Amino acid sequence: MSSKILTVGALLLFTAIFLHTRGRPEINPPRETLASFPRELGPWSGTDSSISEEVLAILGPGDFLNRTYAAADGSSVELFIAYFASQRTGDTIHSPKNCLPGSGWIPVEVGRIAIPGPDHRSVEINRYVVAKGERRLLVLYWYQGHNRITASEYWAKWYMVSDAIKENRSDGALVRITALPLDREGLKSAERRAVEFAKQILPLLDAYIPH
Repeated sequence: MSSKILTVGALLLFTAIFLHTRGRPEINPPRETLASFPRELGPWSGTDSSISEEVLAILGPGDFLNRTYAAADGSSVELFIAYFASQRTGDTIHSPKNCLPGSGWIPVEVGRIAIPGPDHRSVEINRYVVAKGERRLLVLYWYQGHNRITASEYWAKWYMVSDAIKENRSDGALVRITALPLDREGLKSAERRAVEFAKQILPLLDAYIPH
C-alpha cells in the first residue's frame, strides 16, 4: 500500500474525530490583519489588487491579501496570502494547482525547491511553472500555520486536523508568489526574483500567521 494512500486514510480517520470536536469554541490567537502587511519591501513597492466577488465566494470567510510589488527596473512579483481563522466549516485552503488551471494556465513543470527560512534553516516550498500560449509564469507557494511551513497539501491538512484536536485551532494560510518573466529575461531570472522576495517576507509572516 502506497504512503499516499496511508496518509489519506489516516487523514480521513482524523477528520472523523475532528468533526466530533466542532462544538467547542475555537481558539483564535491575536494577529495583525493582512491589510497592514508592509507595502515597501527592499526594492519593491506594493499596490493592492481587488479580488472578485466570485473568487471571494469560492474562498469563503477569511483574510486575504492580493498585492503586486514592483521595482524601479520594471520587474514585479505578485503576492497572494489567504488566511483562514477556522477551517471547521468547510472553508479550507485551496491549492493553486486547482485554481490556476481554472484561469487558463496549464501546468508544465511541478516540483519543489529549498530556500532559507527565517531561522536560517532551509524550508521546502512548491515550485510550479504554468503556461498560457507562449507566456510562462513562475509560481512559488507553501502552506503555513502554527510555526510550520510545508509544501505538502496532505501534510497541511493533517496538521490542521491534528491541531484542531490537540489545541482546538484550525487556522492556517496559503502563501503564493508569482513572477512573470520580462521580455528581456528568462524563467530563471524570474525565479531568482521570486525567491529573493520570499526570503524578504518569510521573517515578517509570523505577525500575520500566528504560531
